[in-house]
Amino acid sequence: MSAEPVTLMVARRVARGRYHDFRAWLREGESLATDFPGYLGSGVLAPPPGDDEFQIVFRFADPQTLASWEHSASRRAWLARGCGLFVQPLEQRAVGLDAWFGSAQRPAPRWKQSVAIWLAFFPVSLAFNLLCGDALADLPLVARVLLSTLALTPLMTYLFIPLASRLLAPWLHASQQRLLRRASSMAEH
Repeated sequence: MSAEPVTLMVARRVARGRYHDFRAWLREGESLATDFPGYLGSGVLAPPPGDDEFQIVFRFADPQTLASWEHSASRRAWLARGCGLFVQPLEQRAVGLDAWFGSAQRPAPRWKQSVAIWLAFFPVSLAFNLLCGDALADLPLVARVLLSTLALTPLMTYLFIPLASRLLAPWLHASQQRLLRRASSMAEH
């Protein structure tokens, strides 16, 4: 049985006055990762207006290929070049759907994950069909589905589902937060 792909999610706050240097450094890191065996992709989610925390996602074929990249001399040199560009680094690893919806210890309920995926997929699929539907209309059904899934799967995996799960995080984890507050309140009494 083969190992599942693993995702490394990194949150970094840009150091004051270093935005452009930080963005260039991120692009360098993404480029560096592409040269490693097992690399499946990466992406950067910019913070909303008024925030300075970037979310960086690196995905590898399995924990071993991620570890090879993490412990490589070229990654260590890249991290050293980033010294002073960011503050408060935070890293988290996830496997499978947990990469989108939280840790394995406290995942969002599956029904909420389904709603979040649908909320991301519907508008993207609709836009794809509006933009490309006429061009693909004369193709056989299998070819149309093949082309649409080839185009949409990477977009959904690396951009739209992580974005939806980030925007919906308070709702996705609301029941867990209530349970944690209740448990801490009980512990105080």
